[in-house]
Amino acid sequence: MESHLEKQNRDVLQKSFEEMICTLPKENCWGFSEDQYQYQSFWFPPRFLQGALSAQQQFQAQPTDIILCSSPRTGTAWLKSLTFATITRASYNDSTTPLLSKMPHDVVPFIEFDHAQFSTNRHLGVPLLATHLPYSFLPRSIIDSGCKLIYICRDPKDTFVSLYHFIVGHCKSQNTQPIQLDEAFELFYEGVSLYGPYWDHVLGYWKASLERPDKLMFLKYEDLVEDTVLYLKKIAEFMGYPFLSEEQQQGVPENIVKMCGFDNLSGLEVNKTGRHRETENNIFFRKGKIGDWKNYLTTEMAQRLDQRTMQKLSGSGLSL
Repeated sequence: MESHLEKQNRDVLQKSFEEMICTLPKENCWGFSEDQYQYQSFWFPPRFLQGALSAQQQFQAQPTDIILCSSPRTGTAWLKSLTFATITRASYNDSTTPLLSKMPHDVVPFIEFDHAQFSTNRHLGVPLLATHLPYSFLPRSIIDSGCKLIYICRDPKDTFVSLYHFIVGHCKSQNTQPIQLDEAFELFYEGVSLYGPYWDHVLGYWKASLERPDKLMFLKYEDLVEDTVLYLKKIAEFMGYPFLSEEQQQGVPENIVKMCGFDNLSGLEVNKTGRHRETENNIFFRKGKIGDWKNYLTTEMAQRLDQRTMQKLSGSGLSL
């Protein structure tokens, strides 16, 4: 039960947030029913921003935490599944894992949604948490605690197409008018997208990974697709849960990769018919393919996005 003091604090924070958000630049875009707000150069729906600010003030990271970081639609659910199955492999197998009955976002909670408030029921048995927050928005305790972060990013063209279809699916489920592709493209290109600009989000984590390679592992979705078993072994090692030689001989990494494969996850009943908050689970599982942008973007659109990517990443040592 929430104490009187906790309710008082929550009311004060709510009032403070409502006063602050009135001063921010905003756009009514992407077909959302509510405005999107720009705060410290990034764009958020109001409840996401409120969750981010609340997490900054109240979230307490543990040194043993492993935080999965990403911009939306870059492989988040897959990374959650792979890491959860790896960490819990001594407790579950492919017939008992919670991934069979819960979608990945319910198994690995988001800091800004699920742990923004102090919580007495935080399950430390599984040290995995996730966030879509830009690196500069992370609660100070995450950096100070020395916990580990894993960041995944993706070709901006595929990221945009996946984000567009996700939002269209969400709008349809809410009976609101979806945005047209070309209009959404211009918004993404200008950086007005969920947790965008996308390139700034990626660069924040890229630079941090160069400064703190022992604490931040930087992954590309395309590499993970190309050799999932190799990268899963690297991820397991980084997390402090390496596969023993006997496990490797028994094919444990390969079994986890198969269990967490797109076809397997997307075919589970929970991921076809369940709901995560107000969003239908099946919207989170679309194709998982590399290069699907070719089916939606014109040559000119692809060239413009590639040029913007080169311009944004120039001098960073990173290519996407």
